[in-house]
Amino acid sequence: MPDSNSRPVRIAVVGHTNTGKTSLLRTLTRDTGFGEVSSRPSTTRHVEGARLFADGEVLVELYDTLGMEDPIALLEELESIAQSDGGRVDGPQRIAQFLRTPAAASRFEQEAKVLRQLLASDAAFYVIDVRDPLLAKHRDELAVLGSCAVPLLPVFNFVRDPAADEGVWRETLARLGLHAVVRFDTVAPERGGEQRLYTALATLLDARRETLERLMASREHDAEVRHGAALRLIAELLVDVAACRNSVPGATEAVLSAALNDLNRRVRAREQACVEALLELYSFRSDDVDADQLPLMDGRWDDDLFHPETLHLLGVKIGSGAVAGAAAGVGIDLMVGGITLGAAAALGALIGGGWQALRHTGRRLLGKLTGHVDLTVNDAILRLLALRQLHLLEALESRGHAAMIPIRQFAAQSEELRTGVLPEPLRRARAHPAWSGLCGGLPVDAARQAAIDELAAELAPG
Repeated sequence: MPDSNSRPVRIAVVGHTNTGKTSLLRTLTRDTGFGEVSSRPSTTRHVEGARLFADGEVLVELYDTLGMEDPIALLEELESIAQSDGGRVDGPQRIAQFLRTPAAASRFEQEAKVLRQLLASDAAFYVIDVRDPLLAKHRDELAVLGSCAVPLLPVFNFVRDPAADEGVWRETLARLGLHAVVRFDTVAPERGGEQRLYTALATLLDARRETLERLMASREHDAEVRHGAALRLIAELLVDVAACRNSVPGATEAVLSAALNDLNRRVRAREQACVEALLELYSFRSDDVDADQLPLMDGRWDDDLFHPETLHLLGVKIGSGAVAGAAAGVGIDLMVGGITLGAAAALGALIGGGWQALRHTGRRLLGKLTGHVDLTVNDAILRLLALRQLHLLEALESRGHAAMIPIRQFAAQSEELRTGVLPEPLRRARAHPAWSGLCGGLPVDAARQAAIDELAAELAPG
């Protein structure tokens, strides 16, 4: 017979209907497609399993069970069995007797599936929706599950909801001898929540502590690697955009307008590619981000990266190295002789008669516009890109894979990025157009990669 400590730890996920059992599995496995998550009761109809690996080895098996719909009647059934055998058998034996009765295959078929899985498991997560009032059915359910003599770890779900009431649950669980409780919101888990979950489980399963500690170490390492990869994706986006310099010869009104629109489009596409890469890295779907909801303007959402109101609402300033079009929000950087991007809809305020708003720049500026100009992306847009991507990263790292509402706000709280000096790697990228694939460069470059790595380190929180 194989050593029980050499096989994976088996954990049943149990509880009343519609408390978030499948949601817990989705978040622990980082699989948005596991099972079916719904507000309808009894969504899960069969026991489903998932495996957690470390270094190619299965360490934990999780089993999603059905909700127990009628624990009150089931407890009465077990009590009648106890009366018939004179109380001579213990809880697990009584459960085994019940599973052989016709009622287990008919009236209590759903509950029987839960109990069979629980008896075959090393422990169980008992998922509690702390928004629900504690009723008699919950007490009876705990009494039934306790009869299996399998370690039970209560998991408080939806703890961030305003309707959550943990106090009454803690008191009742303590009365039943269940003092180890873990808070784990499957929609928005707290940082370190998964670690605390397995640490508490290891306390209940001391014989399997080494296996659970290996899992925790592996998950923590994976999180660190994932975070570093995400920062490099964001840094690569910013270097690509900062280094881009689009040379426009013979900048007539029509040529300049087309070039501005083209560069605008390229930057948008490059940001979208970064968003999609981050979602894939964190195992989320494209519809987990509502990119149309940025930012709030006049009671509706506007996703224009280059709209001047976007910069205004997020507190991003153009900076002293540029002058802004009075109505267009288009910055012209005299230090590099380039025109920064503006909203395509607002170009009319700058091109074809709108130059009066900038007449104080004089012949020096107009001379540039009649000949060769270089289009670059303004520092303000770089700041906005950094803020949006860093917020997305923060949101993904605090989001459970059971979350149903898309991420909508896109502004990290970083005063340094809003108003401070841009990181040195971005300033260095300005002088290397070949680092940017956006403008025909060849971005396979050791110096470029070094700048990306350096910027990723600077973007990491202190």
